[in-house]
Amino acid sequence: MTDINISIGNATFKNQVFMASGTFGYGIELADTVNIGLLGAIITKSITLLPREGNPPPRIVETLSGMINSIGLANVGSETFVKEILPQYDKSFLPKVIVNIAGSTETEYCETLKLIESVSSNIIGYEINISCPNVSKGGMEFGIDADLTARLTEKLRKATDRLLIMKLSPNVTDITAIGKSAQEAGADAVSAINTVIGMSVDINSRTSNISTTYGGLSGPAIKPIGLAMVHKLFTALSIPVIGIGGIVNASDAVEYILAGATAIQVGTASFRDPNSGPEIVVGIESFLDTNKISNFNDLIGRLKTRNKSVTG
Repeated sequence: MTDINISIGNATFKNQVFMASGTFGYGIELADTVNIGLLGAIITKSITLLPREGNPPPRIVETLSGMINSIGLANVGSETFVKEILPQYDKSFLPKVIVNIAGSTETEYCETLKLIESVSSNIIGYEINISCPNVSKGGMEFGIDADLTARLTEKLRKATDRLLIMKLSPNVTDITAIGKSAQEAGADAVSAINTVIGMSVDINSRTSNISTTYGGLSGPAIKPIGLAMVHKLFTALSIPVIGIGGIVNASDAVEYILAGATAIQVGTASFRDPNSGPEIVVGIESFLDTNKISNFNDLIGRLKTRNKSVTG
């Protein structure tokens, strides 16, 4: 039987398939309809210090091979999350939970994390959203500036011993510079990529199909971008990279793993099929067994380029 356990920082996971933030709610909503016990982890939708209603509709539009969203980080806020949702992640809740945190200032990020840390819970760690293109201010300011990324990462690192993942944006000149800043400041891992800035136009009304004009493009259309970013980060960093972007089946996941991803996140695919994550877990196990790969880690970063073999 193939060993598919993985370790990231001080956390271990039964497998490498996580559900991406913003695509699976808080995880508890689908517990009765999806076999979430098969998953390695669920990453919650972004939690902010204060509640957010998000952007006005229309805020989701389907595109060719993807979708554009401008939800605007709608969520219940940190206090309600701690009081009402966090207790539901008890020992009986499977899989492991990673809390995604977003904010507009360093203070907001830090206060949100500290509030969650102030109570006892079974969460395994945090993913920090510094890369959201769907709000008018906040995360993107950190995600495109290496110095701001380093400073925020350092402050959050001091506030928790739990797993700390920084979620990176593709909307930058050099994603490896941002990744290195996060690594040097104490991040356990980086996840990449968040959505790509996009727009959709109604030619009859001559208006944008999204109320905010621009939104975040996700789905299969961005997979080539995600793969390239993950490979660049893998070759530049010594901490794990978690791959995101257009993963709809096990083959997509394996592509990311070969490019250097230690784990992957399933996002947009779950809107079409909420069971896509568990199905990808089974598909990866089948691929490993068929190819007689006894340890999943032997597959990470084994991409053969035209000029050299990247072995990590």
